[in-house]
Amino acid sequence: MSILKSSVPEPRTAKKAAKAALRLVDADETAPTTTAPLRIDAGIAAWVFDVAAITQPDEIVWCDGSTAEWDQLTKLMISQGTLIRLNPEWRPNSFLARSDPADVARVEDRTFICSAEEIDAGATNNWREPGSMKAELLPLFEGSMRGRTMYVVPFSMGPVGGALSQVGVQLTDSPYVVVSMALMTRIGTPVLNLITDDTEWVPALHSVGFPLIDDAGNRIDDVSWPHNPKKYIAHFPETREIWSFGSGYGGNALLGKKCFALRIASVMARDEGWMAEHMLLIKVTSPEQRVYHLAAAFPSACGKTNLAMLKPTIPGWKVETIGDDIAWMRPGPDGKLRAINPERGFFGVAPGTGIVTNQTAVDTMWGNTIFTNVALRDDGDVWWEGLTPNPPAHLLDWQGNDWTPDSKTPAAHPNARFTVTADQCPSIADEWDDPAGVVIDAIIFGGRRPSTVPLVAQAKSWSHGVFVGATMASETTAAATGAVGQLRHDPFAMLPFVGYNMADYFQHWLDMGETLGSDAPPIFQVNWFRKDENGKFMWPGFAENSRVVEWIIRRLEGEVAARQTPIGGLPLMHEFNIERLDVTEDDLQTLVGLDKQAWLAEADETEQYFGTLGDDRMPEALYAELTKLRAGLAKLPG
Repeated sequence: MSILKSSVPEPRTAKKAAKAALRLVDADETAPTTTAPLRIDAGIAAWVFDVAAITQPDEIVWCDGSTAEWDQLTKLMISQGTLIRLNPEWRPNSFLARSDPADVARVEDRTFICSAEEIDAGATNNWREPGSMKAELLPLFEGSMRGRTMYVVPFSMGPVGGALSQVGVQLTDSPYVVVSMALMTRIGTPVLNLITDDTEWVPALHSVGFPLIDDAGNRIDDVSWPHNPKKYIAHFPETREIWSFGSGYGGNALLGKKCFALRIASVMARDEGWMAEHMLLIKVTSPEQRVYHLAAAFPSACGKTNLAMLKPTIPGWKVETIGDDIAWMRPGPDGKLRAINPERGFFGVAPGTGIVTNQTAVDTMWGNTIFTNVALRDDGDVWWEGLTPNPPAHLLDWQGNDWTPDSKTPAAHPNARFTVTADQCPSIADEWDDPAGVVIDAIIFGGRRPSTVPLVAQAKSWSHGVFVGATMASETTAAATGAVGQLRHDPFAMLPFVGYNMADYFQHWLDMGETLGSDAPPIFQVNWFRKDENGKFMWPGFAENSRVVEWIIRRLEGEVAARQTPIGGLPLMHEFNIERLDVTEDDLQTLVGLDKQAWLAEADETEQYFGTLGDDRMPEALYAELTKLRAGLAKLPG
């Protein structure tokens, strides 16, 4: 594949190009050395050497995904100052990375959807014309890897060879990215062996944009966290390409994650009749040993990982983890919606994850973990706000500065992360990597709402459920750059991740309902974050959210009723379990109640929001649901 072209060459042409490139490497002493395996798809080979000609790395390394490779790269980064090896007695085979303070979160304002037509990117995405975007990026990539190694990382999203899985190849000059991709995806030779002339694969190009040799041939000193002030994350949906420049952080650089698994995959899903969603997946077993699988969408840092690793407080219930962030869902041969977790690991927000809030996550990180931007204890272990009730007396903060409990700044960055494989999770379900996926019995939408939205409600129909997902809003968090604590619309928790027009995305959800018909799973909405007049959370949350899961399951079984209202089915007071909770009946009444005036205001705000998405593409079915909501509210007293 030529970096200058938009499509994979025909097989015969690709093979000729690859052979020519390989001959060039053999003959040209200035070409990068390479550890190319014996069997390479011709299209991949041509693309790799085309990129190398532009970026000019000293060496090309084809990653095999082995333990030896991991060990070699982590040792390399320790010598470079990128990683600090943690005390093996406390945290075996684990490392701390400190990023540059200017490279700590997703850069949504520098993230682009480069569809051929601007309307296809929609109002919620930054759009650039594909040709002009590549013309802007190519000069930045030219020579960007001089003095560095370019790593070729074949990766699979989902079990290797699975029917619901997809494959890609990432080129990167960051060893931190390679070892993180090894935790987050399946990488290496088994994936490369899958790719033939007929295989669809996503090319993902990444550079930190910090060459070690300048244009004049002078060597530049490296830094522990290389990056570039100019940052771009560009997606080309028609050609399924990803180009990322300038950032070495998380979702900007681990291109299998948000870039592929959501932005590009959402376009693939639209075109091919499936769904790529920002959703956790859990397996729930009731006291009667009946098994259910739930998919739930929450914005980043709003409790996804806590729910994915839930330890129920109510007797007899069991929750097991399938995935904590992304779900790919497709109608199965039986017509039911089946889902896989396309990721291999967890890239979780550390602050707020602790022995009180999420013991399972803490236990998952016992070793073999990369921590980024957390604090370092004097004994060589890590700490962050929320890990333990009381902080240590002394730490080195996420920037390496002395820190005590009297310090005015947090010890860990609010968006500090842990990266660890899912199979280390004590609550991992046996089905978590089943290539066939699991049948989804219910879908849950949630957000961070201090008022209006009830603790739990059941949508009245699939169309109403899509309306609920489309009208989700949440307080912003530290997972993205910008202000924290502001309320923003985040439909389906996909605002930063839909790779095409949001209104068309809503229509795709409605179309999926038509496809699934009577097999479509019920949809619920939850809100753990309701506050009273004093600003105190009314619901204890965390493990007690198992009580909400219990009510949802009992609704699926028909064991409890729901009070039908204009906003959906709400729990009956006597059927919702608050036994042994510090929640009064008055509190519960508020939590599962309906404030008519607040919802009328919500309806007005929703209409305004829908208007920002483009009336020419907004589905009429959602405006019809808004009309039904207002009509229902008008009939209520008060």
